[in-house]
Amino acid sequence: MANKEIKLGGYVVNESSFPYIIAEIGINHNGDIQIAKKLIDAANACLWDCVKFQKREPDIAVPEAQKNILRDTPWGRITYLEYKKKIEFGKEEYDYIDKYCNDKPIAWTASPWDIPSLEFLLDYDLPFLKIASASNSDKDLMRLACKSGKPLLVSTGMSTLEEIDELVGFLENFSDGNYILLHTNSEYPTPPADINLKMIKTLRDRYNCLVGYSGHEIDLEPTVVAVSLGAKVIERHVTLDHKMWGTDQAASLSVAAMAMLQGRMREILTMLGTGDKVITEKEQEVRKKLRGK
Repeated sequence: MANKEIKLGGYVVNESSFPYIIAEIGINHNGDIQIAKKLIDAANACLWDCVKFQKREPDIAVPEAQKNILRDTPWGRITYLEYKKKIEFGKEEYDYIDKYCNDKPIAWTASPWDIPSLEFLLDYDLPFLKIASASNSDKDLMRLACKSGKPLLVSTGMSTLEEIDELVGFLENFSDGNYILLHTNSEYPTPPADINLKMIKTLRDRYNCLVGYSGHEIDLEPTVVAVSLGAKVIERHVTLDHKMWGTDQAASLSVAAMAMLQGRMREILTMLGTGDKVITEKEQEVRKKLRGK
C-alpha cells in the first residue's frame, strides 16, 4: 500500500499539505555553473522548495542511434553525443551546487538516467530521487533507486495504463510504498489538448497514492488547475530566458512566471476552501439586511 504521507527532506507531503514545488533546472544551464547558480537564486527567491538537475553518463544514456547525429550547437556543429558531454556537470559542479544550496538553504536533487549516475548522486544527502518518464521502465535502475531507501518521485509520461500498473506493482514490492506518482505528458511544450489533467484523479483513485504534476506546457493555467485537482507535488522547468539555446527552454517558466505561479497556487487553494458550508461574517451582514435575521 502506497504511503499517504511522504517526507521530502524536512517537508511532509500529504493530502492536506501545500504542494511541494520543484524548479526543474534540468539541462537549461547549458553546462554553465553560473547559469545554474542564477536559477537556484531565482527558485529560492520565489520560495520554491527544491531545484532539480539531470545526471547522465552520455556514453550510456544516449541511444546508439542518436550518438553520431550532427547538430548545430553553441560549440559548433558537433555530434549529439559530444553535445551531451558538453552540457554534463561532474563532481566539481555538483560539489558546488551542494554547498551553494545548503548555504541558502534550498533543497536540490537530480534525475539519474543510468546506474553510474545514480551511484554518483547517492554520494550526496538528497531528500529524494526523481525518476524521469524515460527511465521508469528501467528495472535495474529502479531497483537500485528503491534500495537507496530514499523517497521516489516517478513521472508517468509516455506510459500506458498497463505499464503504470506494472510500475506501481514494482514500486510496491521494492520501495515499501515510499513513492509519489507524477502525471506528465512528455511533449515539449505540451499542447493544451494533450495535457489530460483528469489523469491526476485517475492515478490517485487507481493506486491510492499521493500524486503530483510535472508540466511541460508554456503557460501557468494547467499547473494551477492541477493543484485544484489535488496535485501535491509540482515540477516545472525554469529558465533565465526563453531565447536561450536548448530544447527545453520553450517549455520552461521565466523567473517572473515562477513568482506568479507560487501566488496563483495559493490563491486557487484559498478559493477552493474547505467544503464545509459556512456563512461568512460579511455574508451575515447581508443576510441581516435582506432577511432581517
